[in-house]
Amino acid sequence: MDTLTWAEIISRILLQLAPVWIALVLTFTVSILYKRRLGLYGKLFDSVIGMIGFALVMFWVFTGIFGAMDMVVTHDALNQIPAMKNKVPGTPVTGADDVYAYYLLGGDNLARDVFSRMVKGAWVVVQIAPLATLFAFMVGITLGLPAGFFGGRLDTLLSFLANLILAFPVILLFYLLVTPEIIATGIPNYMATVLFIFPLVFVTVLLNSRYHTQPKLRTPLMIGVLGVLGWLYLSLISEVGSKVDVIPGFVDLFDVPGGILVVFVSVVFVNAPTVFRIVRGLTMDIKTRDYVAAAQTRGEGPWYIMLWEILPNARGPLIVDFCLRIGYTTILLGTLGFFGLGLPPESPDWGTTINDGRRLLSIYLHPAMVPAVSLLSLVLGLNLLADGLREESLKD
Repeated sequence: MDTLTWAEIISRILLQLAPVWIALVLTFTVSILYKRRLGLYGKLFDSVIGMIGFALVMFWVFTGIFGAMDMVVTHDALNQIPAMKNKVPGTPVTGADDVYAYYLLGGDNLARDVFSRMVKGAWVVVQIAPLATLFAFMVGITLGLPAGFFGGRLDTLLSFLANLILAFPVILLFYLLVTPEIIATGIPNYMATVLFIFPLVFVTVLLNSRYHTQPKLRTPLMIGVLGVLGWLYLSLISEVGSKVDVIPGFVDLFDVPGGILVVFVSVVFVNAPTVFRIVRGLTMDIKTRDYVAAAQTRGEGPWYIMLWEILPNARGPLIVDFCLRIGYTTILLGTLGFFGLGLPPESPDWGTTINDGRRLLSIYLHPAMVPAVSLLSLVLGLNLLADGLREESLKD
């Protein structure tokens, strides 16, 4: 077989990604048809910039999901075929009986398929970046609301701690958290135990403040919700053989690999102080509004006012920042992978793949360029999406 031309490579990639295109078309069709019922998300489709950003983001989300299901990959991302080492895009596979006849985007210096590693790398980002950002927001919101609302010594203490973390160089902080010596002490596991409890605290206060006048509804609701969340929390922090091994394996819902947990904790720890400062500032501004005074006149408690009066009115800036922060988290993950910190050396994440490809960059461009462009396009999409959301939120 001859090496494919670029036109053939592109057409085969487009065909291979058919499930992604179908999912994108269905998502856009349904969203546009019902956009007037979908609030701020629906208004996003009135913004060209927002739609382009959303399309880029969802392309990588669907690519990651279908890649995890092995629906769009052409080869095993870890499989090595010696004859395919550093082969150019479109090279026919030789030396192995494989399910797909070509390395569509070439082979890397370890003879692995660059296209399949790109797809699997998207799944790493889709798993970690949004969830880590969400956890950082839970920490930042839970601490930022009372700091901005009550002020005084509580605000001074929490602001000092946030500024202390922000003053520390990010890369050095990551390096310290993911080094084997620090991991052996169990510090990342203890940090996970503390940081991951904030969603539980947030949901507890949220439900209690909303239904405190309806104990017959509040009590069973909280028992059920907190029981499920508590089980998820223990499954997340518990790891057999680690410093935090609190539940037996047969009730542990999932086993998070140690490297992934350390990266997750690092990202949450670094992002939470910035979210805290944003939420604190918004709370200090919104608490002076008339509707907050009206809620206080009605006799509502402080946590009800914070969670049901102030937080909903701060959602616009927070949603925009959430999108931007996923982009920052994606870059941080790429940085960690590039420096070989936290994630396994064979991980197909984009940072690790760029680092693997840079060694021969002057000779072979494709192993490093493919993940670099992937990373760039996802972060660009998140920035455009944030711009579209900001544009539409300002119209309210």
